[in-house]
Parts: sequence; C-alpha cells; structure tokens
Amino acid sequence: MNKLSFKEIFTQKIKNEKNEEIELSKIIIPMIQRDYAQGREDPTTTRVRDRFLQSLYDAITKEPTTLDFIYGDIDQNNIMTPLDGQQRLTTLFLLYWYSAKKENIEYEQYEFLNKFSYATRPSAREFCKQLVGFCPKFDKEKLSEEIINQNWFPLDWKKDPTIHSMLVMLDSISEKFSNINNIWEKLEENVITFYFLPIKDIGVTDEIYIKMNSRGKPLTNFENFKAELEQELDYAKENNIITQEVNSRIKDKIDKSWTDLLWEYKDDSNIIDDYFLNYFRFICDIICYKMEEVPKKIDEIDLIKEYFLASNENFYDNIEILEKYFDCWVDISNQTNIDEFFESYISNTHEKGKIKIDKKDINVFRDCIVNYNKNFTFGRSLILYSFIVYILNKNSINEEQFRRRIRIVNNLIENSEDEMSSSTGRSGGNRISPMVNQIDNIILTGKIDNEMDKNNFNKTQLLEEEEKIKWCEENPEKCEKLYELEDHDYLYGQISILGLENYDLFDRFHKLFNCDLDKVDCALLTIGNYAQALSSGRYQLGSNKRESWVNLFHKSEAKKNFEQTKNTLCNLLQITDEINNDFLDLIINEYINKCELNSRYDWRYYYIKYNEFRPKKYGKYYWRDFENKPYEFLVMVTNRILSENAYQPFLKVIDKNNGISKQDNGNKLIDTDYIVEIVNNAYIVYNREDESECRRIIIEQDEKGIDKEDRILKIKHILDS
Repeated sequence: MNKLSFKEIFTQKIKNEKNEEIELSKIIIPMIQRDYAQGREDPTTTRVRDRFLQSLYDAITKEPTTLDFIYGDIDQNNIMTPLDGQQRLTTLFLLYWYSAKKENIEYEQYEFLNKFSYATRPSAREFCKQLVGFCPKFDKEKLSEEIINQNWFPLDWKKDPTIHSMLVMLDSISEKFSNINNIWEKLEENVITFYFLPIKDIGVTDEIYIKMNSRGKPLTNFENFKAELEQELDYAKENNIITQEVNSRIKDKIDKSWTDLLWEYKDDSNIIDDYFLNYFRFICDIICYKMEEVPKKIDEIDLIKEYFLASNENFYDNIEILEKYFDCWVDISNQTNIDEFFESYISNTHEKGKIKIDKKDINVFRDCIVNYNKNFTFGRSLILYSFIVYILNKNSINEEQFRRRIRIVNNLIENSEDEMSSSTGRSGGNRISPMVNQIDNIILTGKIDNEMDKNNFNKTQLLEEEEKIKWCEENPEKCEKLYELEDHDYLYGQISILGLENYDLFDRFHKLFNCDLDKVDCALLTIGNYAQALSSGRYQLGSNKRESWVNLFHKSEAKKNFEQTKNTLCNLLQITDEINNDFLDLIINEYINKCELNSRYDWRYYYIKYNEFRPKKYGKYYWRDFENKPYEFLVMVTNRILSENAYQPFLKVIDKNNGISKQDNGNKLIDTDYIVEIVNNAYIVYNREDESECRRIIIEQDEKGIDKEDRILKIKHILDS
C-alpha cells in the first residue's frame, strides 16, 4: 500500500498490484466514470465542498491530513484508471494548479499536472490540457470569469458538467486560499496525502463503474451521514474504544432493525432517510441538554463531529445512548404497535389513566421523526424523552407509577410555555437542560427535586405539583376527580384558580363552564370585580372566547389580582349545585334590578346590561386610572396592543352612524353636528365646526364616585331631543 501526495503519485515510483515498482505515465478518468461532481451548486454538494476544502485548508495551516484510500487499475502502459477517488484526485489537481499559478512556480515543478486528464468528454480532456498551460492574472472578481474569457475557451464548454464543476471549485479554492502565500511549499511537504491501492487488472468494464459509483448519482444526506458514522465506528474499533462486536452490531442495526422501525411510517411524500436523520438530531439535542449545553444549528455531519468522533471522550457513552434510544422503540414495536402504545397513555380528551394532549397526533415518536426541526415543539421533545426514560427503566417503574408521573411532567410542560420559549433552547440560552434533569427525577422517583437548578419549569406549577403529589398520597380516593379537573380545556394542568382546598367545587366548575360563557362573565361580575391587571393599563376579563378564560385561570407574576379572581369564582360556585344558564340569568337580572332600584350604577352595571361592553373578542380592556376614573376605559379588540379599532363603550352604545373616531383610539364620537367625549363624571359635547365645548352633561354621583343615574339613558335622551 502506497501513502502518497498528489505530486508523488506521478513523480515517484510506486508499487503495482504485482509489487513491481513502476512510474505512472498518466491518470485518466475514463469515459464511463461520472462527471466531476464536487463543483455542483446544490445545497448538499455545497456543504460537502465547503467541508472538504476546510479539511485541506486545515492541513496546510495546521496539521497534515490523509484522505483515506484511492483505488486504481494500472494497465500495461502504466496508465492508472481510478475506480474510487476521482472526486478527490480532481480537487487536488485543481488545488496544485491554483497554488502553482498563484505563487509563480516554475513550470518544471508542476509539469506533472499534464499527466492528469479526463476521458469523459473531449471537452473535459482539452480543458485540463489548456488549463495547465494557462497563467491567469487574477484580475477578475472570480477566477472562473478570467478563464471563460480566454480565446481557447469555447462558450459551449460551459455546458460540460465536469468543466462547470471545475470552474465552481476553482472559485471556491480561490476564495478559501487567497490569504495563504505558501501553499505550494506546504504541498511539497506532503501535508495532504492518501493511500493508493492498485487493483489487479480485472478489466475496467461499465459494470464495475456502475456498481462502484452508481453512475452519476450523487450521495444523499443519509448516505453521507452513514459513511461518516461508520468511519468513526471503524476508527473506534481500531483504537479499542469499542469492540468488533459493538461495531458490527451498530452497523447492522442501522441497515436492518432501525430502518425497519422507520419503514412503517413511510408515505409517498417522505423517505425514511429523513426520518432517521430527524430522530438522530433529536438524540443529539438530548445528549447536548444532558451536557448542560445549547444545541448548535449544524447539519448531521457536523453533529457526528460534535458528539460521535471516536476521539471524543464521550464517544462510547453517546453511542450507547444512540443505540438505546433506537432500540427502545424497536422493543415496543416488537411487543405491540407503537400507535397502540401511545394510545394507552395519551388521549385528546380526558380518559382515566391517560394524559390529555391537544395535538391530534398522539404518537409522539412518529411526530418526531416526521417533523423534528419543523413544527416539533420543545414540549413534544420533553414528552417523548419522558417516555424513553420510562421504557429504558421499566424494571424499576411500574405502569401505575408511570401514569401518575407522566401526568406531572405533562402538567409542567403545558404550563411552562413562556419558560421554554424564553430559554432559546436550540439557539442560545438554556432552560431545557434543567428541565431534562427534572424529568429524570420525576419519572424515576415520582418526586420534584427542589435542590436542582431553579431555572427550569414554571415555578408556580412546580409548587402546585408538589402539593398535589402530597395531597394524592393522602387522598387516593379523590385523585381521579383532580385529574379530571386538570384536563379541563381552560386549565390544562393548573388548578390554582380553585385550589385543592376547594375540592367540593370541582364538579361545579365543570357545570359552570358548560354554560353560556357570556352569561358566566356577567354572573361573575355580579359577585365582584374579578378582572386581572396586566401591564401598561391593560386588564383581563372573560369573554365568549376560550383564550380569555385560560389567561384568567393561569397564575403568573405578570398579572395582578389572581386571588381576587379565585375568590369571586369560588363565591359564585358556592351559591348552589344547580348551576345552569337559568341560574346565571337569575342572578344577572337580580343584580341589574338591584342597581336600578337603589340608583347605584357602577361600571359593572353598564358592562353587564349593555352588550357593546362585551364584544366577542379577547376580553381585554384598557384603564388609564382604574381606581380614580373607573368609567374612563376602552374596549380592546386586539389581544396585546391598543389599536385604532379600540372604542369607549359608553360612546359605542349611543353611536348611530359609526362615528367612533379611530384617530383617538375610540375616545370620541363624531356625529353630523357635534363631537362627544366622556370623562369620569360627565359627557362633554363639542361643536363640530370649531371643536369648541358647547355643553357639559354632568353625571350625578355619590360620595364614592358611583353614578346615581344611568348615564347612557341620560345622554340618549339629551341627544335624541
């Protein structure tokens, strides 16, 4: 076996297959070989090209490298025909040419380049010949432009795929190596070599090339990935990092059991190669989180370099994780259908012994292999990881324990959306690592570890889950009703709006939110002001939309008055067990009648009586000064910002001609002859022509600033008259 540089294969005597010393007269890429492909411009080839040039650059600037094996058939005229290595040889030919021309090397030193040629097409052969004799001025933005402009370069050569690829590669080489001045010197020091293995003359037929090269067919991402991984496995075996048995076993599983596992999910729009790489990336991300690092946005080949280089101190552990994480699903598929496995633990509705997940596809493994890195969320990753931990530890975790523990994990995930999104997970900060550690502890022990990094799941939910763990141990007969409440569409795991101390109200909560939501909203306000203060003057109330109630029922540091909402809700639920729409209508009408009987009209009265105060939106309102000016507020029609479509509800009720002004955030009503504005204790009417104040309609109020007359009826009467 000969270890040679590109120059040495032409200038030194080498041993042929008969162990005779010979000197190659030429290397010719035969007609049957595929075109030079490393210059293709598709994304995959571009990545491969960049990676290969980087390795050559590192060899010249840092440490020498050896480019594996090159096989060739040598005929009686000492002409070598490559069977494998055409792409590497061509790139080296171009690198030697570039360095010779850039550094003005004497012709005698690079004359050997004439011994390399292509026979795929006459144009490719002639191009190689002309290139060796050409001395560029390097005066164009791209080297290829200068070459194409030469009179010896026919324009139709650009259609030759080999010539086109060579031009692309020359531009890449020029861009990569332009800052190095001693390339030729380093090449002469043999910093880039390869092993040359001559093959006994077996007749270079089309069949051989078709078998060895899959003629003209570029390698897929998965084929490149597999080749890189197997190379590291081989290196690890040779250096006694793993045994031959492990080496063979992993390779065999990639080709057989792991591929068979994924094949069942194949459809017309996907190939299992992509499934494999998606799951591989998931595994790499978990490895990264366990190392308390943040995953990098790199491709699968670079992931191998990151976690599966044989020289990596964690190589053996990572290979073990790779094997276990694939094998666990192979084992499940051998015992039962994976769909059925997940169906026994997950549902889209509340079912005894299962967790509830809104996403339609409850087969989280399938979702991962199909959608990872597209729309597969951190939450889905953590759920899948939880199942893997269970499957790998079935000997120490019984099924009943796991059903309880996966519910705890699911509750934490469902209520930690902000924590997961702000973690930046795969792209820069890291809260996911401590979440993974917390999941390990929960699934393996059934407990929450308060000693670990606090920067993981939502703090409120962690405390609630701790309380529920203890409560369930003390009240096993009540647990199922708790789980049913957790699975309510408005709660998804967090029950702090009721609390464990209000267990007797759990059933009534379900009844209440089977009623008309607008009536629920109004009925709650008859009990008390249950609004929660958000930021920047915004307040949250209920509406006929689910989202508003979800916001109200989930405690966070960004919202105030949560306990007030809780007390109001519980007070309503405690009135009766017969909760229905008729009951809600009754207390709503009683409240309105009482206000009118006592001539006491606070803002809640207007909100409940007049539909304009309750649009079918997000339940968001804006008060500049709620305590001192409760009647001065705006109805928001967007979720987060005060838009031009907001409006003052007291003006909306009396608006007959769509005169609410968008320029004033709905604070003014502009009619034909007048403009109306509202302040806390009055309506102000302005002249339309000069906007001068022409009348102030004072609203009579008591000593606490509460209306003693219905201001809407009053302004309507005045405007009508």
